[in-house]
Amino acid sequence: MQTRRILIVEDDPVVALDLEGIVLDIAFGLAQVSVAGSVGEARRVLATGVFDAALLDIDVADGKTFEVAALLHARGTPFAFVSASRPDELPAPLRDVPFVPKPYDPADIEKTLLARLAR
Repeated sequence: MQTRRILIVEDDPVVALDLEGIVLDIAFGLAQVSVAGSVGEARRVLATGVFDAALLDIDVADGKTFEVAALLHARGTPFAFVSASRPDELPAPLRDVPFVPKPYDPADIEKTLLARLAR
């Protein structure tokens, strides 16, 4: 199994740590996880290279992650939202993106991430 680069955009440190643990369990430790707590930080992290997939909260410290979603889409990077927001709050172009509601079941994160990586 190859090492995967996964981006997590989440401003709650406890949730970010939980998501990181789920990703590492899925990848049997063969993942490089980058966590960003804001849209600005996510932009800086994305400038460091290519990612295999991403998990995005919608509402973070400095706004909504729709700009990050657009950057990922433009790069062809698969991503999913993991959020307490409602899916119908998504802009029309993002309504087909997988959405895992919080509180989430780790199995749903695993299933969603594996499906995105299999693309």
